[in-house]
Amino acid sequence: MTIIVTGAGGFVGRQLVARLLAQGLSVVGMDTVTGGIPDGARAVAGDIGSAEVRAEAFRDGCTALVHLATVPGGAAEADPAASRRINVDAMYDLLEAAKAAGERPRIVYASSIAVFGEPLPKTGVNDETPIAPKMIYGGHKAMMELAVSMMHQRGEIEGVSVRLPGILARPKGPSGMKSAFMSDLFHALRAGERFVCPVSAEATIWAQSVKQCADNLVHALTMDAALMPVTRVVTLPAQRIAMGTLAAEVARQCGVSVDLVSYQPDAALEAAFGANPTLSTPAAERAGFAHDGSVDKLVANALAVIARG
Repeated sequence: MTIIVTGAGGFVGRQLVARLLAQGLSVVGMDTVTGGIPDGARAVAGDIGSAEVRAEAFRDGCTALVHLATVPGGAAEADPAASRRINVDAMYDLLEAAKAAGERPRIVYASSIAVFGEPLPKTGVNDETPIAPKMIYGGHKAMMELAVSMMHQRGEIEGVSVRLPGILARPKGPSGMKSAFMSDLFHALRAGERFVCPVSAEATIWAQSVKQCADNLVHALTMDAALMPVTRVVTLPAQRIAMGTLAAEVARQCGVSVDLVSYQPDAALEAAFGANPTLSTPAAERAGFAHDGSVDKLVANALAVIARG
């Protein structure tokens, strides 16, 4: 069983690859550089848009492909051509390579809640909420959800697309994501530093820890595919958390004062990333996906990953 993971040296990819290797599985990790890919995976360095790189990655066949590599939201908006090249064209080529290298391989595609666009409906988001992306990133994610579904319906792959919420807590430093402030909060309070939050204390986000995200991706690889809806896509369960509540819990677990956090809301940023209404995900829950369970567990899971480095 050969599982190919793109973005294998990234924040989520490292967690997933380590989990798969611990299960004794054969993993091929693709990334632009291989330094972050856990030992034990066959590392393939290079651009996923390169036919030569893809050929090297798929040379031993493909039982499953987990596609995490992406040009993220802010970077995609700044360079739409790069987003199209990687998030659309290269991904479609990856699907074709997986189809050719395996016998109806399982494809797990990491999509995003960005497909819903903004503003989100104040009445809440559920399995019937239509997608209406505004940002380039969300639009390209939506396009490739359809590609996965189409290839599944044609019997060429076994498609499972999962829309990721905010994943906490990403490494400190530039990420190209406009939502990076959610993770920056963890790093600042863990270091006992002041943090100016660019959304209000009342701003609400959808989130899960990177540990829970990795658990969900492993589940996506092994679940009964018949549990997926006909669209082949689910929005992952997430906890809806006010930033003030999150800050208080991170401060408590870090043993520092929540007074280290102040708020200077940016209206545009809050509208895009801090106005998430109620979220209902029965299709994902029926398929066996889950969130962390509680805010304190989410924070503990996120801090544990940061501590391991």
